Amino acid sequence: MPAPARLLSRPRRPLPDRMGLTRRFVALGLGACFALGQPPFDLWWVAAPALVALFYITRWDTTSKSTGWTGWLFGLGYFALSLHWILEPFQVDAAATGWMAPFALVGLAAGLALIWALAFWGGRRMAAGPFAIALCWATVELARAYALTGFPWGLVGYVWAPTPVAQWQAVLGPHGLTFVTVVISALVGQGLAQRSLFRTIGGTLVAAALWITGIAITPSAQDLSGRPTARLIQPNAPQHQKWDRDFIPIFFNRQVDFTAQLPKPDLIVWPETAVPNLLNDAAPAFEVIADAAVGTPVVLGIQREEQGRYYNSLVTLDGAGQVADRYDKHHLVPFGEYMPAASLFARFNILGLAARAEVGYSAGPGPALIDLGVFGQALPLICYEAVFPQDVNGAPRRPDILLQITNDAWFGTRAGPQQHLSQARLRAIEQGLPMIRVANTGISAVIDPAGRIVDSLPLGRAGFIDVPVPAPLAATPYSRTGDWLAVLALIVAFAALWFGKRQRPIDPDQPAA
Repeated sequence: MPAPARLLSRPRRPLPDRMGLTRRFVALGLGACFALGQPPFDLWWVAAPALVALFYITRWDTTSKSTGWTGWLFGLGYFALSLHWILEPFQVDAAATGWMAPFALVGLAAGLALIWALAFWGGRRMAAGPFAIALCWATVELARAYALTGFPWGLVGYVWAPTPVAQWQAVLGPHGLTFVTVVISALVGQGLAQRSLFRTIGGTLVAAALWITGIAITPSAQDLSGRPTARLIQPNAPQHQKWDRDFIPIFFNRQVDFTAQLPKPDLIVWPETAVPNLLNDAAPAFEVIADAAVGTPVVLGIQREEQGRYYNSLVTLDGAGQVADRYDKHHLVPFGEYMPAASLFARFNILGLAARAEVGYSAGPGPALIDLGVFGQALPLICYEAVFPQDVNGAPRRPDILLQITNDAWFGTRAGPQQHLSQARLRAIEQGLPMIRVANTGISAVIDPAGRIVDSLPLGRAGFIDVPVPAPLAATPYSRTGDWLAVLALIVAFAALWFGKRQRPIDPDQPAA
């Protein structure tokens, strides 16, 4: 029986672009491979080739929209795997917040990937080939560190953290190293795609030069004999027990016992929110701590209230147990320490994970220095503040040491705390300064100015260690210029791209070279 005429005239559906679909899965998989360059994996030798392969596959994207999709899928694979620790805070009180966990991970990964998609789309609109994409990508990574409250976690340049190339952060900063990384990857990726031996070998030689010179500029390990000693106190209080009335005395007494041990160091450091009282009511607790310290200064984390506002603070106690100095955390964690648009989210019963009162913590006035006696002037960093290079560089004057106290119990026992430690090590490299880092559940460590760990306490273990603290080095180029060098490099690169384009306009919807 013949088919009706109306069916014969129906237009035939186009066949699916199977090669395009395959490339989408490849882009997603490459993003996951790139995430393996982050702790706890630190497989830079997997991650770096994945970055090259990404630029290689963009040659088959025939439109700017297609290129944007490639960037988004790569970012989705990267952020979903590297930030999987974001699930952990929602499991602390799983009955109340557990339902938010998958939405938080998918939303965060997809949203951050959208920023990368914008770079790929915009770069493809600007010019054929991968270099415009690389420049746009470096630009959005710089913007990611500053826009809104900023979130410079897992920057592209951090792929080099376990290698000597990381020493270039002391010169270029994290965004300068990201710029160099994506440009080299674009050069090698395009060389492979076009079978250009010159570009492939050229890009590889530049990467090798970064590695070799990174070894050359790595500061030598210091002789620590005679250096002042800090005691790192790690109570290992799991987050679900930290504020439980039955466990509070156990964790507090544990820290007091560690403080009382002999011989005495030059400084004792407790972690973030280590004292269960508000500062306003902590005088009895401070007396107990001072008796255990027997004249040794103590730095500790505590919360305080002033005129109805709550602050996440750090104080130093002198030998008599009196508050000698105080610092209020100024760079707060959105949705963790405060709620943007709190009244709106309250309608849906979405509350901050660590929020005290209805609007969470209040921010302090900004970076400040505190006096640590024989250690000199210290820049205090409470938890999340250590992931912001610009905040560390924003000290009112150059400190002698960096001091981070944190409560990483929120983030489990794998990726989150280890990535946080890795970024703390990069801050030490950037500034050429030693760091004392004390974490509630670990990893507590003393870090030298080259980012090496002098000694540490592992994750999930209660204890203390006395560690000699290295001396600071001379000011690094990055500590003098900040991110302006990266900004200047991007401006020059964009100008060169603009003036180097052919007179004939490039159709952004034509295949890339």
